[in-house]
Amino acid sequence: MTPPYKPLGSQTVSRKPDRMTAMQQIIDAVKAEFPLYQPDTFKCGPDNTCIGCPKKLMELVDTDLCYWQYQIDRGIPPSFDELNRFGKMCKNIRRALVRNGRIPA
Repeated sequence: MTPPYKPLGSQTVSRKPDRMTAMQQIIDAVKAEFPLYQPDTFKCGPDNTCIGCPKKLMELVDTDLCYWQYQIDRGIPPSFDELNRFGKMCKNIRRALVRNGRIPA
């Protein structure tokens, strides 16, 4: 019979967060990094040099963010697929915001 797994030395094995914690971490990171509630966030640029519409992208993130915050507050965990989709969407929107000069790289 093999002994139970023990980490070498004094190292501890870190556990992955559960789905609700992972979603809350993504939400907190988005709130910290994206300029969601700044006055000029939801205005279109006057020179129309945008690549993808930052205004529409921020509205999309804000809508999904509010939805998932509500779901977490109610105790409804996201599926792995929903967690993956939301994280991927936020990553792609972050890339577009960097490209448009809305947030630093």
